[in-house]
Amino acid sequence: MSGLHSGGVDRHGAGEPANSGLSDFGRTTHLESLRDMNSYRDPTGVAPRGYGSVAVAFHWLPAVLVLAAFVVGPGGSEQRVYSAAKDFDRQIHEVLGLTVFSLTLLRLVSRAFAPAPQSPSAPRWIKRISKVMRGLLYTLLVATPVTAIAGAWLEGHPLTLGILGEVQPMIPEAHAAGQALAQIHTILGDAVVWLAGFHAAAALFHHFVLRDEVLLSMLPARWRRRRLS
Repeated sequence: MSGLHSGGVDRHGAGEPANSGLSDFGRTTHLESLRDMNSYRDPTGVAPRGYGSVAVAFHWLPAVLVLAAFVVGPGGSEQRVYSAAKDFDRQIHEVLGLTVFSLTLLRLVSRAFAPAPQSPSAPRWIKRISKVMRGLLYTLLVATPVTAIAGAWLEGHPLTLGILGEVQPMIPEAHAAGQALAQIHTILGDAVVWLAGFHAAAALFHHFVLRDEVLLSMLPARWRRRRLS
C-alpha cells in the first residue's frame, strides 16, 4: 500500500498501472490459448508438430459433410428439387450445407486469431499453388451455400433449418434470378467436390512422393504418434 499513489499507480513505475504485468501475462496467455486451437506441439517430442484438435476438426468435419451433401443433393430442375419425393433429401442437403457454411466461417475466424503452424519446407511453386488452392476452396465453401440461400429465397422457397424449422424468404421474389443462382450453385457445388479431390490427391503426393509431414500435420496427434512408433 505504501508504494501506491491514490488511484493505484506505482511510484516506481513511471506512471504505469501497478497490475500491468498481470495484464500482459493475461493477454499473452489468451493469445497462446488461441494459437493452441490451430497448432499442436507434442510434449513427448514423438509426434511431429501439426494442427491442434480444433483445427483438425474444422478440417475433416466439413470434408465429410460436403461429401454427404453432394450425395444426398436432389439436383435437377426446381420442380424436381422441391417435389414431395425429394423433400427429405432436399432438407438434409440444406441442413448439411448450412452446417458447412457455419463451420467455414468459424474456421476463418479461427485462422485470423490463431495462425497455422509453420508448414514443412517445400519448393516455392508448391507453396504458391497450395495457397491459391486453399483460397479457392474457402471461397467456394462460402459462395456455394450463399448462392443456394439467395437462389431459394428469390424463387420464393423457405430455407430449411432441420428441427429448428424454416426461414421464410427475406428478399423480394425474382424467379428468373433465383433460377440463375440455382444453376450457379450447382456448378459451384461440383467445383467444391473436384477441388476437394485435388486437395486430397495433393496431400497424398506430399506424403508418398515428397515424404514430408503435410498430411501428418492434419491428423490427430495420437495418430501422428502411432504413425511414427
